[in-house]
Amino acid sequence: MNQAAQMYWNKYWKGQKKTESVSAWKFGGDSEYLAQLVVCGVKTATCSGHIFYELKNEPLPTTENYGVVLDSEDKPMAIIKTIEVTLTPMNKVTEEFAVAEGDGTYQNWWDIHEEFFRDKLNAIGLEFSEDMLLVCERFEVIDIKVG
Repeated sequence: MNQAAQMYWNKYWKGQKKTESVSAWKFGGDSEYLAQLVVCGVKTATCSGHIFYELKNEPLPTTENYGVVLDSEDKPMAIIKTIEVTLTPMNKVTEEFAVAEGDGTYQNWWDIHEEFFRDKLNAIGLEFSEDMLLVCERFEVIDIKVG
């Protein structure tokens, strides 16, 4: 976590017992636009490829996780809390979840994510599959950074 994100995190929890289950990160793709969608309340979900957790030997997110959402310049924009985590094949993601990701329509969500996952998988010598397992997360904004 960078210094600005750490300061924001500490300020938010000042005087309270804070959790240590936090990370700071940017959304893939257009991180500035997606961070703004979080702040505006349009984006309330995200997903990632399960295979990437396996390859990096990283634990899956849980409902105990908090995140500091960063903009394209690594400045903190908001603090979110994960409220639901499911494992879902990409071709079984619901329209409601896709819309909650902030990509507009289901088809737009599909096109964006297929291209993103194809690129990421091809970069490591793997092929995209429509039924690839996704880690689907829903979150709520618990604070928006002002100023």
